[in-house]
Order: sequence, then C-alpha cells, then structure tokens
Amino acid sequence: MSKIKVELPDQVDSDIQRLVEQGEFLNRDQAVEDLLARGISAYNTTTEESETTMEDDMFGQTAAEQQDPALRDDDEFGF
Repeated sequence: MSKIKVELPDQVDSDIQRLVEQGEFLNRDQAVEDLLARGISAYNTTTEESETTMEDDMFGQTAAEQQDPALRDDDEFGF
C-alpha cells in the first residue's frame, strides 16, 4: 500500500476527526482511505468501456428515465 503526505484545511481535518469520534470509522487512516476512495469513484475512473446489454441499461436508469419495454419501437425481440 502506498503512503502519501497530505495537508488538509483545518475544517476538513476537524470533520474527519468528528466522523472517527462518532464511530463512522475505526480510526483516522480508515476514514481518509475510505473518503478518498469514495471521492475518486465519483469520477468514474475506469478506462475500459464495458459492454452493456439492454437489461443493464434498463436497470441502471433512474425511474424518470425508464421506459416500459413493451412500448419500445425497436424490433430487437421480433416475433
């Protein structure tokens, strides 16, 4: 595992300490590691595009974006 040195603003340092004290994390190192990982994952850093199927697309959409498959115009399931 890599080690890095980071200077944090006082407010961020206080927030991390408060989260540890509240029991959200076991210790400061775990808090920093988890919070960094969550922040990085928000940027979707994967470099390979994965193949998605129609089912993946349907279930990955929000409720507002979803469309009833019976109403689709495509003939992907042609009979």
